[in-house]
Amino acid sequence: MKKDCSPRPMIMLKWLWLALLILVLDQASKLWVVANFELYESIALLPSVNFTYVQNKGAAFSFLSSAGGWQRWFFVLIAVVATTVLLIWLTRLKASEKWMAITIAMVLGGAIGNLYDRISYGYVIDFIDVYYQAHHWPVFNIADSAISIGVVMMLVDAFKTDKSKTAE
Repeated sequence: MKKDCSPRPMIMLKWLWLALLILVLDQASKLWVVANFELYESIALLPSVNFTYVQNKGAAFSFLSSAGGWQRWFFVLIAVVATTVLLIWLTRLKASEKWMAITIAMVLGGAIGNLYDRISYGYVIDFIDVYYQAHHWPVFNIADSAISIGVVMMLVDAFKTDKSKTAE
């Protein structure tokens, strides 16, 4: 059996470009929204999609948004731990695990984008408002989208049949 002697951290860290791209797109879009919208201002973009500038002091779905301020540093701590875990996970992947590297890079880029907001502003800048009739999904941003897509991709990976395992 031949041992894989390749320097995995260098191989898998090449996927950090995707995390950086997500971070740049996320931060650029948030800066554009802040420069061009008043807080809570909203414009129709597409049917069932608005640009609506909000500030989320909580987590997903504004969880703990009115907790009194301590949640900012709690969510910063969670994001720092998650970022560290994702970076370690990324360096331990095999070169053939490209799908998982992409998913981790997407979640990582999104997590860092929202982490930057929490540290810099004390809240996350959200602006994508999806709705149907009077029912609105919580407003979100590019970082949230990357995290969600990455997690769905991880779930797909977890549930797909691995031919090498079923052949054993």
